Amino acid sequence: MEGPTPQLTPQDVAAAFGWWRDAGVDLDFSDEVLPWLTADKDDDAPAPLPAAFTAPRAQIEAQAPSEQKIGGDRAAWPTALEHFADWWLTEPSLDAGQVRGRVPPRGPARAPLMVLVAQPEPTDGESLLSGPEGVFLTAMLAAMGHAPEQVYLAAALPRHTPLPDWDRLGAQGLGGVLCHHVRLAAPQRLLVLGSGILPLLGHDPAQNAQISPLFNHEGWTIPMMPAFELPAIAARPARKAGFWNRWLEFSGSGLNGDL
Repeated sequence: MEGPTPQLTPQDVAAAFGWWRDAGVDLDFSDEVLPWLTADKDDDAPAPLPAAFTAPRAQIEAQAPSEQKIGGDRAAWPTALEHFADWWLTEPSLDAGQVRGRVPPRGPARAPLMVLVAQPEPTDGESLLSGPEGVFLTAMLAAMGHAPEQVYLAAALPRHTPLPDWDRLGAQGLGGVLCHHVRLAAPQRLLVLGSGILPLLGHDPAQNAQISPLFNHEGWTIPMMPAFELPAIAARPARKAGFWNRWLEFSGSGLNGDL
């Protein structure tokens, strides 16, 4: 006499599916043709998307907030170098409203040399390039015959930003801010450390191996020397030697230094 049919628990069903899955059988196949691409009845047609998803592209773009231009209203830019650092630390549009972690430029106006780097070091606080890059730059400046306090030091970005999108920053107007900054500082020479900065200053980086270009802004021109970023120079002796030879040619100096 047959006994009662055993009742399967959820655990039993899960175990059975697990057994077949471990055996490599986890799909069900059928030879029956299904009309995936056609619908015989209107009731089978997919429901229309909500209006929020079917709005015309032009309407969506019109509703999207436009990106704010870096620097904001040019008429509000500082007109003297002594006011630039405060503006650099507080102007919201320079970094999408982010003001924490910004580092000001430092140095005197009309310095014999202005050094422009891509961005502050990750550990910078109140002083720009206060870490290993700054130590290396100080050694470079000593070999070049410049005391650090006599050099105007600035960064293209107000705070450390990993992997900056230089093309996008240029399209948003960062180049205009940098050129204005250099004009306010009014140095005798400009040293640019970082190829990503060069297009913002109106220079083709493909030329920096052949010539030392001029920085020209609103009819004001000074000699400009582009070079690798500080970590790249420090990492390879050949780049140190190449930088030094170019510097001697750029500065017209006969100094004997050791980088």
